[in-house]
Amino acid sequence: MRKIASLLIVPLLGISLQLSAQTSSTPADNTKVNKRDQNSGQPTADKQKGRSDADITREIRRAITGDKAMSTYARNVKIVTQNGDVTLRGPVRSEEEKKNIEAKAAEVAGPTHVKNEIDIAAKEATGKK
Repeated sequence: MRKIASLLIVPLLGISLQLSAQTSSTPADNTKVNKRDQNSGQPTADKQKGRSDADITREIRRAITGDKAMSTYARNVKIVTQNGDVTLRGPVRSEEEKKNIEAKAAEVAGPTHVKNEIDIAAKEATGKK
């Protein structure tokens, strides 16, 4: 009986440790950016037309989220594709992340089809000395 219980408990502990390691200590706060993006003139994901636009967006998103070096901010950047033209918006942690995301989008959509409106978010003070 103990052997069966230990066989069940060990995998559960492993899963809970894995889940806790995946959570970020700094949540992304895009509240101000989201309010800015509610402007009716700005392209948004719900305005994407056709299957190919959604496919382009999906492929770029997978490239970004598959890069483990990206911050939570970078993984949450907005990607909107309309008629094959991609708009990138939102905050990231560094110029390097901004360029990396633009490069991933250009690889999928083509360099002349990417409009980069990504902002670099200021790092918050952690209070540590």
